[in-house]
This record gives sequence, C-alpha cells and structure tokens, in this order.
Amino acid sequence: MTDAQPVRRMKTYTGGQGYVYQYYFVGRRPTVPGEAPGTEYVFDVTSDRKSTFSVSVFLLDEGTRAFTSAHGRTLSDAEQYGAAKMRLFEAFDAIPDMKSEGRRLILNTDSLERVLGTLGVE
Repeated sequence: MTDAQPVRRMKTYTGGQGYVYQYYFVGRRPTVPGEAPGTEYVFDVTSDRKSTFSVSVFLLDEGTRAFTSAHGRTLSDAEQYGAAKMRLFEAFDAIPDMKSEGRRLILNTDSLERVLGTLGVE
C-alpha cells in the first residue's frame, strides 16, 4: 500500500481589483522563532495560471487570546481557518499586486474580530 498525497482542491476568487485568483490551502504550522507567536496558514495562489506563489496568513496568538477573553470561548480549528481564508480574500480585494505586496498577511486582535464578524462568528 502506498501513501496517497491529499488531493488539493483549486478554488477561484474574483478580487475587487478585477483579478481572478486561483488558490489552494497548503497547510498550517506554528510561526517560526523570532516571529510573533501564532499560527501560519499557507496558501498557494496564482492569478495567471502560469506562476504560483505562496501567501502566508499569520493568525497571532494575541488575537486568539483577545477573542477568548472577550467571548468566553476559544476559536475552533474551522473558525481559525475561516478567519485566515477571509483575510486572504480581503487581500485579494484590496491589494493590486499580490505577488509583490501581499505575501505576508497578519490577523491580529482588530483584524481577527473584523473577519470573524463577516463570518458571523461571535
């Protein structure tokens, strides 16, 4: 028996700048030492189907702690992933050149509450 690689589902999002992005979720990992403590969500993105680049969304521990304190519960893994994906979509909508300007996106206390609000998470 061989270990099969998971099938990555390529998804499409039309950004507010008019670009059509294709992306898929690569995975998550703890931030590296020297960075603010948190979790890094990595997505591979293309806007031209020729070149793919990685975009990292950093969900900072300060944001998840503030959410827990304000709402009396922790975020589920699915909610954390949803927040990272919504932050990616915000960047697709607002950043004209994702490849050079949108490779490192942050989810801190304020931005986490904002994106969770768009998801209806309380």
